[in-house]
Amino acid sequence: MRSLTPLRPRWLVISALGVVMILTWGSSYYLMTVLAAPVAQSTGWGLNAITGALSAGLLTAALVSPRVGRLIARFGGRPVLAAGVLALALGLVILALAQTLWAFWLGWLVLGAGMAATLYDPAFATLGRLYGAEARSAITALTLWGGFASTVCWPLSALMLEHWGWRGVALAYAGLHLCLTLPLVWLALPREAEAPPPAPDQITPSQPVSRTEARQLVMMGGLLVLNGLVVVNISIWLFTLLQAQGTSLAQAVALGALIGPAQVGARLIEMAGRGRHHPIWTMIASTGSIASGLVLLAAGLNLPALALILYGAGNGLFSIARGALPLALFGPVRFPVLMGQLARPALMAQAIAPLAGAFMISTLGEGMSLYVLAALGLANIALTWAMWRSTRNPLRI
Repeated sequence: MRSLTPLRPRWLVISALGVVMILTWGSSYYLMTVLAAPVAQSTGWGLNAITGALSAGLLTAALVSPRVGRLIARFGGRPVLAAGVLALALGLVILALAQTLWAFWLGWLVLGAGMAATLYDPAFATLGRLYGAEARSAITALTLWGGFASTVCWPLSALMLEHWGWRGVALAYAGLHLCLTLPLVWLALPREAEAPPPAPDQITPSQPVSRTEARQLVMMGGLLVLNGLVVVNISIWLFTLLQAQGTSLAQAVALGALIGPAQVGARLIEMAGRGRHHPIWTMIASTGSIASGLVLLAAGLNLPALALILYGAGNGLFSIARGALPLALFGPVRFPVLMGQLARPALMAQAIAPLAGAFMISTLGEGMSLYVLAALGLANIALTWAMWRSTRNPLRI
């Protein structure tokens, strides 16, 4: 690929981006899991207003993501990810200094811009520009690192909270970004040349998609939206849903702990396959496993452990398929731009999911809410089947 400096060893690039993923996810998307209640207790702003700030940040990320994809396609990932890290650090400083609710929301709006430029989608786009069609294995390896974000950062956040309070946690993460994350991005990623003007017969990053590709893009967006609605609601309401089925809180926590190892295990199996199969099969396995787990959970067959293992394995594979499948369908040249476009509906779904879930549980109850989530999982199977049918040689991939 285009580079002004020699490409770093692939393991170095992936390892550096892996650490970046852990810290960026942990200090943004996963931050409020630990800090929401302490912020509410110390400020009196109200839990809904505080968690609403996270939704506002995700909506900001959704609006910014297409622009991020275009910038990566033109300049490469190094300057874009570096700018995103600086935005995260600035947003965290604003949070730490916020004395009013509007200032707290302002911090999350800045964090949203940082998330748009630092989480999975821009990282996948960066790998696609660096390695082209060979980026699939790098994407798979990166998701292994990213899978440890909550495992590392939730205990780290809790430890810092105990000693420094929630404002100290925000400042500490800002310092980590400036002293560790930013240097990793700047030193480990090669500096790439600006994309040159294309030849008349050359595919360009902004080239319009064909009618078939447009359908595939819409279906891929639908997969991301439905999966975002499911994953966010399971993450937030899992313990509530399990307890409504008669599970104690301690049992629910133990069952929830099965999801992480299942995600990592499925990603290791995918990595062992060395990309010999088309990524549509990874998506098929992912949506099938997620839907199976949700149906088992909703049916109340007293198999919650198996249900959550299936769900976790499917979600682990989905993180890979969401990057590898667009790369295979649309090619590496347009990959960064299209990943930015696909990130918008996904982030918007994640932004509205907490409010939608709360409304669903309060009006339908926990049992019916599980049926709704299972229906969303089954709808994703239908979308995956339609995408499989839309490929050129579906029986050979």
